[in-house]
Amino acid sequence: MKRSINKVAVLGSGIMGSRIACHFANIGVEVLLLDIAPKDLTPEEQAKGLTLDKPAVKNRIVNTALQTAVKTNPSPVYSKKVLNKIKTGNFEDDMSKIAGFDWVIEVVVENLDIKKKVFEQVEQFRKPGTLITSNTSGIPIHLMAEGRSEDFKANFCGTHFFNPPRYLKLLEIIPTPHTKPEIVDFLMHYGDKFLGKTTVLCKDTPAFIANRVGVYSIMALLHLVDKLDLTVEEVDKFTGPALGRPKSATFRTSDVVGLDTMIKVAKGLYDNCPDDKAHELFKLPAYVQKMEENKWLGDKTKQGFYKKTKTAEGKTEILALDLKTLEYKPQQKIKSATLEMTKPVENLRERMKIFAKGKDKAGELFRHSSFGLFEYVSDRIPEISDELYRIDDAMRAGFGWELGPFELWDAVGVKEAIEGMEQYGNKAAVWVHEMLNAGNTSFYKVEGGVKKYYDIPSKSYKALPGTDEFIILDNIRENKTLWKNSGVSIINLGDGILNVEFHTKMNTIGGDVISGINKAIDMAEKDYRGLVIGNDGANFSAGANVGMIFMMAVEQEWDELNMAIRMFQNTSMRIRYSSIPVVVAPHNLTLGGGCEFSLHADHVQLSAETYMGLVEFGVGVIPGGGGTKEFALRASDEYKDDQIVQNALKDRFLTIGMAKVSTSGYEAYELGYLQKDKFSISMNLNRLLADAKAKAIELADAGYTKPVQRTDIKVLGKQGLGIVYAGANSMYAGHFISEHDKKISEKLGYVMCGGDLSSPTEVSEQYLLDLEREAFLSLAGERKSLERIQSIITKGKPLRN
Repeated sequence: MKRSINKVAVLGSGIMGSRIACHFANIGVEVLLLDIAPKDLTPEEQAKGLTLDKPAVKNRIVNTALQTAVKTNPSPVYSKKVLNKIKTGNFEDDMSKIAGFDWVIEVVVENLDIKKKVFEQVEQFRKPGTLITSNTSGIPIHLMAEGRSEDFKANFCGTHFFNPPRYLKLLEIIPTPHTKPEIVDFLMHYGDKFLGKTTVLCKDTPAFIANRVGVYSIMALLHLVDKLDLTVEEVDKFTGPALGRPKSATFRTSDVVGLDTMIKVAKGLYDNCPDDKAHELFKLPAYVQKMEENKWLGDKTKQGFYKKTKTAEGKTEILALDLKTLEYKPQQKIKSATLEMTKPVENLRERMKIFAKGKDKAGELFRHSSFGLFEYVSDRIPEISDELYRIDDAMRAGFGWELGPFELWDAVGVKEAIEGMEQYGNKAAVWVHEMLNAGNTSFYKVEGGVKKYYDIPSKSYKALPGTDEFIILDNIRENKTLWKNSGVSIINLGDGILNVEFHTKMNTIGGDVISGINKAIDMAEKDYRGLVIGNDGANFSAGANVGMIFMMAVEQEWDELNMAIRMFQNTSMRIRYSSIPVVVAPHNLTLGGGCEFSLHADHVQLSAETYMGLVEFGVGVIPGGGGTKEFALRASDEYKDDQIVQNALKDRFLTIGMAKVSTSGYEAYELGYLQKDKFSISMNLNRLLADAKAKAIELADAGYTKPVQRTDIKVLGKQGLGIVYAGANSMYAGHFISEHDKKISEKLGYVMCGGDLSSPTEVSEQYLLDLEREAFLSLAGERKSLERIQSIITKGKPLRN
């Protein structure tokens, strides 16, 4: 279907509408954001003598909503610069403008009558064939289209974004019986490729898929609290990251989203699903009813299951609600033998087996909640979906579960879980027993590098649709790994392209990773066409292994540390100066050494959600893997007309000195971590490795030739050092930085200025690398640096500002 989306009109600027508008602006689409005009003047408007017909007044609601959205943290935009793509207006004056737009998205209040009135207006102005969709979390889609023209109905569909639209990956597509199939196909593809979403085709059933299953899961937990004598803290500890769920777990998530939102969906399911076996679970427990009455709705009302307060000493304290007394109390530290047993187990599926056998409250909660969930989702087929994988996709993308319900069931063991379910009074759907009786023991399996799901109607396994466009290392690692050590695997992606995958903790970089990258380049230069450095981990890389640096420095093994840093630098340089194209594919955290590898790539194919930065200042050193050298080189390339532009050096210096981390892939370019024409952005993380492979092939096909090392890097010498030292002394004198920070700043400036050369001079990359390594080693031995490194190790957190 030939259809392009250049202009989108968003009707309704509330929490969802304003943020949907921002996300379309993120991808470069022109957006018109409209809302109602106010019916009354504010006191401020009255004081200014304004009237209701003034544009500033008529657009007050929409402009305030957009400004509020942009101020939220995390931001709904990749960069403030995208806001120039959004124009605002009101329904009275500007609805006619939708005639020039390719897609109209309705996001007004959840009221069928109001939505139908808006669509009546839309019908007056939209061009025939224009795409029209509604973002609703539960109103039946087919009811909204009643009374509309045939063309409207044919091009109308439900598109349910999840909040916040930039970060939550789910987009549910809900067609009506009148929606043209090609419209559905277009939305499924567009949402995936351009909006970066996991698009899930849903039936027009109450709450669709994700909220139907997600709210069931939450409500089941709310009812289990009394039965298992659980506290708020225990539930959140047992249903958080250890279980492959978000850190906010259950009750904290409710506070963030708003208890009223969950209550509204639960009440809707109770009213609209009378035949659901879990019908009574959608009734609110007494303590939730009381919280609703008290307006303890979470963050929006300053208290919910948790409440932030100040102690007598003025320290912030977060209290937890006692569900029996409804009083707020200091949080209790939770201990669990089951959780302790899961800590050393990296493989999430293996952790599920430990939970299933747990003898304490954590194990008991897992069995009660999981066995009920397994019964519930198996009963929802074919009611909410004909295919089981859609339910898993929806829960992963919409609720942040690492394993969807059927994947979780597979991890526990389908047969084993059914035996446990019967002991807890739960029963799997008939089709699950039929699957097992036919000798099929799992809902998913991988064959020949292709992941397949159990298709219930045909009673056979089918390839997951669309995944042929993705590279999923989990599916090919077993048969395509050519070489591996403790830190990396080298995997054949086909078509002459290799991939280096990190698999250290948080994908930190140590000797094993360095060795693996060099081995991969050796192999690629000998027998292949190109190399991708990328992985499927939660983060690309949290940087260098600071524990290794700490131990070497404490033991004063300076020769060994010098060699390690030299190897790191040489590997960065090898990435740039190999005879084959090297594409680095970062995503999420890309810090320190991970950033330095990206700086040296022939091309960076990065996820839109990439948080990149040189953050070594945080542990009292400077970037030592070529990052400082590279920023000096890039500053030199920004000098114009042979005139030294000191601002270029200043900007690069401050990016490192302030340990700036990008809040998106686009901001990584603005901060100077990426170079024009040498990076591309993949909106959908699932496509990242496939896009990186395609770029490596493109570079190879274009006749890639090995670059020549630079010897023409202009540095300022003493001219620049004077500025750096004066600035550092001024900051120290003003108590803005510590004495140690002053020392690091001076070392950084020394390297970026090329040392104390008497005048601006052209130097080589190797010259700067030697200065960089010398500065790193001198700082690594400082007591303050060692204290900072030890603090990072003790806290077990990635280094970032």
